Amino acid sequence: QVQLVESGGGLVQPGGSLRLSCAVSGRTFSSYTMGWFRQAPGQQREFVARMGWSGGRLYYAGSVKGRFTISRDNAENTMYLQMNSLKPEDTAVYYCAAAPRIVTTVREYDYDYWGQGTQVTVSS
Repeated sequence: QVQLVESGGGLVQPGGSLRLSCAVSGRTFSSYTMGWFRQAPGQQREFVARMGWSGGRLYYAGSVKGRFTISRDNAENTMYLQMNSLKPEDTAVYYCAAAPRIVTTVREYDYDYWGQGTQVTVSS
């Protein structure tokens, strides 16, 4: 069993930055895939980024590529999402997710474990 807890959301002006954290507890292995998703009001949850727990297999949604960076700190058992050049359309609840397998899709149902989400609001 894996538990995920996100933090770091908040209100930021357009062009600003935020760093989201996902604290991971429970047993994880290098074969795990970790992901970030987001859900805006009235919209379906969408893929943002993913990585292998060992640090490889990075992949980003086109809408965030070049602005967001996914990373992890093994010593702290924490995954991060650094978000720069934020836009109003990035406003959403952001979720971290984990899958006990290699995932090469952007489908949310390929992930078994989810955090509770953290709100990110980009507004002037």
